[in-house]
Amino acid sequence: MRSRRLVIALAFAAGGLAGALIAAGWLAANADVATTIVRPVWTEVQWPFPIDQWGKGKAFRCRAADCGTEVKVYLRAKIGFCNCTTGVADDEELERVSDLDLIGDKFAARNGGTPVIVAWMKGRSRSYTLVSSNLRHKSVILVAFNDRCDVIVATVVLGHDRPAEIESHVIAFLNGKAVLSWAEATLGL
Repeated sequence: MRSRRLVIALAFAAGGLAGALIAAGWLAANADVATTIVRPVWTEVQWPFPIDQWGKGKAFRCRAADCGTEVKVYLRAKIGFCNCTTGVADDEELERVSDLDLIGDKFAARNGGTPVIVAWMKGRSRSYTLVSSNLRHKSVILVAFNDRCDVIVATVVLGHDRPAEIESHVIAFLNGKAVLSWAEATLGL
């Protein structure tokens, strides 16, 4: 009887060990797929682009250690550039007001856009895959939201091809004090 219990205990231990080894092997082989805990810490950085008709914007960075991959958010206000009647209500308007040209010129939309709300402003978000092989970034999220005829455009550059993992954190950041204070001052509210 005692040897039978020992055999059963050893069988359970062996099964558990085998399961743990299989799980560890899968995680090692699929490290980029395994989910990480995202605790964004946003730091303002210098605007990296040349000045154009829209001027300098604000730039923020979240390190890979905090966001699972490096995430850069570039914000600009475009005064009087939004459809005053409908705002940023569709993907066509989102792309028209966007700053995609700051990042590159070859993109493929990953999906249809979705409505977003940033404080009192409504807008739209949509993710894209970069198709230029010479760029180190893999995907972009566009977010644009307006106050009457003025629009704020956020271009979010990611180091991986899973924008859905970070999009809600970006929207939360856009609804935060740093961005909203800047938006109010920039829009003259």
